[in-house]
Amino acid sequence: MPLRTRAFGVLLKKIAKEPTTPDQMIALRIKREKLLSTGVGRFVCGADSPNVEVDEVIAEIEGRAVRLRIHRPIGAVGTPPIVVNYHGGGWCLGSPEQSRWMASRVAERAGAVVVSPVYRLAPEHPFPAAVDDACGALQWIGLHAADLGGDPGRIAVMGDSAGGNLATVAALAARDAGGPELRGQVLIYPAVEMYERWPSEDENADAPVLTSSGMHTFTEMYLAADHGTEDWRASPIRAASHEGLSPVLILTAGHDPLRDHGRHYREVLQAAGVRVELIDYPDTVHGFAALPGVAPTAHTALGDIVAFLKGVF
Repeated sequence: MPLRTRAFGVLLKKIAKEPTTPDQMIALRIKREKLLSTGVGRFVCGADSPNVEVDEVIAEIEGRAVRLRIHRPIGAVGTPPIVVNYHGGGWCLGSPEQSRWMASRVAERAGAVVVSPVYRLAPEHPFPAAVDDACGALQWIGLHAADLGGDPGRIAVMGDSAGGNLATVAALAARDAGGPELRGQVLIYPAVEMYERWPSEDENADAPVLTSSGMHTFTEMYLAADHGTEDWRASPIRAASHEGLSPVLILTAGHDPLRDHGRHYREVLQAAGVRVELIDYPDTVHGFAALPGVAPTAHTALGDIVAFLKGVF
């Protein structure tokens, strides 16, 4: 693991106590959002690419005003494809700004309009609020693609961690709803199962950024009264069928309790006849794609994501 990544992990454990109560989770969310706007936050999490235009659209989705952060490549030729990007944060933390570095550079290098929707967060808004918002946003974007400056016939989804879970669920829901038809899915260390404990969780129980205990706290606060549900919208690996899905790129990190989620989901997709590629980055940690300042692998992953998207678009 690179020295700067190890140092960041040690520092993080010293300054950021894992939340165990709803009030602590909300306080951590506020603290993290403030940090993003500081010099330290810009160094660790990166900033928007100077080669994209960043805009916001307020969409009316199922009676609610939903903020969409839009990244448009400057000087794009023709009508670009669209990537719908869901941020991570254990369904309890985060915002579209958290993934601005990756989202804006995918827009720049893949020549795509990247749309990052806000979704409701737990513990205030437990399952299935985030699912409803994620699926609703994808449907809205499909219907309003031209208004956003993108091609309605070339849409992909992307998400990291909890956002990877929501991207997976949104893709399954879109297939079942008959659209929008997706060209691809980019799932970055996705959480696809709520309860099974696979070996990577034991191997990385006390890893930097995400621990085994942290995983369970997020799950419990997200599912709340529905904890124990076998609903595939919580655990998309449990969907009745995975046939007919668009091609999938799964990225995993070696020092991540969620690593085996990606491996097991690849097996399920392959069994369903879905084209899937998994790339593991053995020397990095959970969250690396949103930590370009301390995780050099983020830059490598960006190139892999862009190559995949260009191939499916």
